[in-house]
Amino acid sequence: MSSFQLEIVTPTKISDEGQVDYVRCPGLDGLFGVMANHREAIFALDVGEIKVTQNGKDHFLATSGGFAEVTKEKVELLLETYERADEIDTARAEEALKRAKVRQDDKNIDAARNDISLLRAINRLNVSKR
Repeated sequence: MSSFQLEIVTPTKISDEGQVDYVRCPGLDGLFGVMANHREAIFALDVGEIKVTQNGKDHFLATSGGFAEVTKEKVELLLETYERADEIDTARAEEALKRAKVRQDDKNIDAARNDISLLRAINRLNVSKR
């Protein structure tokens, strides 16, 4: 199987993931996958799970959204945040989930912002189980 370069860029760091075989991302319009020789494109990413296949092994990341830029040479994920499944602090994610649930009934809280917090906490917990 052909591979391609994967790079993950956040506001605080750049991570060279090396050569990978496949990347599946949560696009705003649904999941999409990228393999070597994919047509060049830019995709908006939603909160969700990123699956990376490298050397026949799957790795999972939780992301809060961003963009994916696919070129002939590489795929660059420009993310607000991401966490590897095995690095997610589940206790912290569970606390965030509890806070967001409690705040759903609070009329003084920005409902849209709280909904995103709830979605991110659920996503982090789901990815942590991978």
